[in-house]
Amino acid sequence: MSFFCLLWVPLLYLFRHSITAEGGAGGVWALLLGSLTAIFQFFLGSLVDPGAFGFSRWLYGFVDVIALPVLVPFAVYLLLILCRALSGPPDFAHFILLWLIPVAALRAVSWSSLNDPLLLVIAPLLWTALAVGIPFFTGFIIRRFRWYIVIPSGLCAAALPLAAASSYWALFSQRPVPGFSLFAAVLMPMIISLLIDFINAE
Repeated sequence: MSFFCLLWVPLLYLFRHSITAEGGAGGVWALLLGSLTAIFQFFLGSLVDPGAFGFSRWLYGFVDVIALPVLVPFAVYLLLILCRALSGPPDFAHFILLWLIPVAALRAVSWSSLNDPLLLVIAPLLWTALAVGIPFFTGFIIRRFRWYIVIPSGLCAAALPLAAASSYWALFSQRPVPGFSLFAAVLMPMIISLLIDFINAE
């Protein structure tokens, strides 16, 4: 399971890169900042006390395990674009997946002693689901800025990290039906996005 946590993100990145035939700007920044963030959190430890099964456990899943590791590179990339610090076509998923590679490597090391599939398998899958899924929805907003597109796409993009953290919480709390239902819902935008890219590459 530690190998899955270590290899899943770079393998998905390589697969997506092979079917999109081009990468976004800021790859070096992504690897550098992702490495610094991973090292910083490795030594800092958890930002939230996980508690038992209540809201503190959900918040721990959102901040330390599932959502924040993806939302931070998303926000950094958006800031770099707004500051015109990057050249080339923007690709949020490309940047976030590269950022997550060193994060996943250090998490595989720090979580290996726990041997917990929720951390070593489910968490990497949810990272990549958010890394590809959130840009999938925000891409609609960028391409066609109309209220009837902005509102549902924005709500879906905002709901994904909440649903991902809730999936982690439900599975940790031994509630497999809502946990795996939310897990499948979070994965679906990534699967659709990759299918569209694969079809367009043919």
